[in-house]
Amino acid sequence: MADIMDYMEWRGDVTFDMIPVNEVDGLIFSQFAYIPLEGVIDDMSGEMSVLEAGNRFFDIHSEEEIRGYTELLKNCCRVFKGMMNCDRFKNLKIKYYHADFDPEISKQFGAVTIVIHDDLYYVAFRGTDDSLAGWEEDFKACYTMPVEAQVEAESYLGRIFNDYDGKIYIGGHSKGGNLAVYSAMKCAPFVQKRIQKIYSLDGPGFRPEVLKECHYNAIEGKVVKLLPHSSMIGMIFERDIHYRVVESNSHGLLQHDPFSWLVEEDHFVDVDDIYESQKIMNEALNEWILSLNEEQVRTFVETLYQVISASQADDLITFTADWKKSMNAVVTALKEVDAQTAEMLRGIIRSLFEIAKVKVREELAPAKKPGRRFRNKKKEEKAEAHRPVPEDAPDATAAQGSAARHAPRLRGSRHRGSAE
Repeated sequence: MADIMDYMEWRGDVTFDMIPVNEVDGLIFSQFAYIPLEGVIDDMSGEMSVLEAGNRFFDIHSEEEIRGYTELLKNCCRVFKGMMNCDRFKNLKIKYYHADFDPEISKQFGAVTIVIHDDLYYVAFRGTDDSLAGWEEDFKACYTMPVEAQVEAESYLGRIFNDYDGKIYIGGHSKGGNLAVYSAMKCAPFVQKRIQKIYSLDGPGFRPEVLKECHYNAIEGKVVKLLPHSSMIGMIFERDIHYRVVESNSHGLLQHDPFSWLVEEDHFVDVDDIYESQKIMNEALNEWILSLNEEQVRTFVETLYQVISASQADDLITFTADWKKSMNAVVTALKEVDAQTAEMLRGIIRSLFEIAKVKVREELAPAKKPGRRFRNKKKEEKAEAHRPVPEDAPDATAAQGSAARHAPRLRGSRHRGSAE
């Protein structure tokens, strides 16, 4: 089956004048937003075509350097090259590139605006990279909002479109999808009216009180939320939000990787729903988080980050590259956690398992309905022999009894209804 790279080969000669923006384009733009364009284009003020930016980027960054990138960034570079080589994307203008990384305040933000036409824009927000600061910021969203990246996203959208006319698409993958929805909820009403669609591609959701306070209902009809069928990231805080589930050629959490999402023509391949086992896990996780007070969640998140940071790794790649060294540092750090915090952490984790057990029992309960027993032929014949025969229909009743005794039966077959 095809993926986004195949899509660019297939649709490469079809410009946006011929076919409008679709969800696959949105995923491509969201992957482009991960590209670090520092040194290629001026922050917030530069403007150039995708092709020109690509030529500059690959002049600055050698193939050898790119081979040393994380898997995420290497794949995004593949997307960049694909965009450079097809008419649909190469002449689009990129503007307002902005990136801000500050580990001191757990801030990781990136965004870029693609000019599709003079009056049509696509704002792509960067998702979480492999930095520990970026992941800590995601964890913080479990107990406090807005986080630094959400504040930046709101500001970014306002700075550009409070003074510009035109229609707007907004989107992002992972945390980028969350930022897209948040910025759309918080922007001025006259900007909201110009927003065409908001793509949240396996992006985490929001606590219920945030949706209410930010008037999510004002933009709800414009949100397109896409999730793979083993989604966990995109199901955080999601309960009643409408979403579509797409097919992936990967498994488990690896389905978060958008390069595993399958494409058919100009859309993703749909499947029925999230896997049932994953649903149970997601519901338990959400119920657990929402059952804790802010102090408990803050303690859990900060201690978790403190313990992981003890490995002195700056990113998840470094943390996992020498896992023995990292885990030794983690174990040592855990010993330093005070008794009260350690007890709270144990209680929090116990509550997660308790909720998970309840969820599993709830899911299994409906399945324990009494099943149909196999028919007992001897009992049926005995009952048939003692059944009184109506005087006005002896032949019909005898025929029915004979049919019941001699008709072939399929093992485990179900009745189709009273007509039978």
